[in-house]
Amino acid sequence: MATIVFTHPACVEHDPGDYHPERPDRLRAVLAALKGAGFEALAWREAPKAERAQIERVHEKSYVERVLASVPKRGQIHLDPDTALSPASGEAALRAAGAAAAAVDAVMAGEAKNAFCAIRPPGHHAENAQAMGFCLFNNAAVAALQARAVHGLKRIAVVDFDVHHGNGTQHSFERDAGLFYGSSHQWPAYPGTGLAEETGIADNIANVPLPPGAGSAEFRAGYRNTLLPALKRFAPEFLVISAGFDAHARDPLAQMRLGADDYAWVTRELLAVAETSAQGRAISCLEGGYDLDALAESAAAHVREMMKAA
Repeated sequence: MATIVFTHPACVEHDPGDYHPERPDRLRAVLAALKGAGFEALAWREAPKAERAQIERVHEKSYVERVLASVPKRGQIHLDPDTALSPASGEAALRAAGAAAAAVDAVMAGEAKNAFCAIRPPGHHAENAQAMGFCLFNNAAVAALQARAVHGLKRIAVVDFDVHHGNGTQHSFERDAGLFYGSSHQWPAYPGTGLAEETGIADNIANVPLPPGAGSAEFRAGYRNTLLPALKRFAPEFLVISAGFDAHARDPLAQMRLGADDYAWVTRELLAVAETSAQGRAISCLEGGYDLDALAESAAAHVREMMKAA
């Protein structure tokens, strides 16, 4: 079976404004890389719009209504200093969340072993009633609750290797013992959450904060010593990856020193756990990554490992 890529043109059209780091060229760079040599076996699908009910499993109904009602007719408006809406942002956010839910459905139906959601806006900072950090709806959390509500799974994990801690996902998961959230991230850094002491209601949260300047050795040790053992103990029936590539050494928004080979390594390790406890069932949602070349190279390395596992 081929790895499926879910995406939609609306996700490119979301435009936070000139000089904003979360710019449309990010997704263009990823899509160009995945249409290059070596990726011919990918299966491409158009991301559907998420249903309101799918998003409202994660976010308050009033918040969803407020975000969508705030979409401007022209120009940009800001929900916070970092998070902007343009005329295409409402559809983009619905398509991004819809991609995550549809990817879960496709994998659970046996149409693929795994899937990659090439989407924006990203999602892991969005809390149940708060947009922040470029994020509107929490795509990874939408995927996890789709696996539970529609497919009856009891243990769903999200693992997040974005350089910034996914406070929104942790916020949604920390009081729910059937959900696991694991994150490696730079600390101190935005948004200021993600200390190792934050462990959730049933040790279902595992954080590996890494200092500025940390590279491959520290990153891999964090997974070997903390995140992978915690994930194995949880034994997920489905794995969702929040795939941010901004811990790359060339990324302008943080100070970690990873390379594409580190993203390939962590992808292999995570998919090996999914193979053991989840029949290999996994999806991945694009989060951060702001140097275009580093982003394209790293996303390609990540998806290449997903293809090998499929």
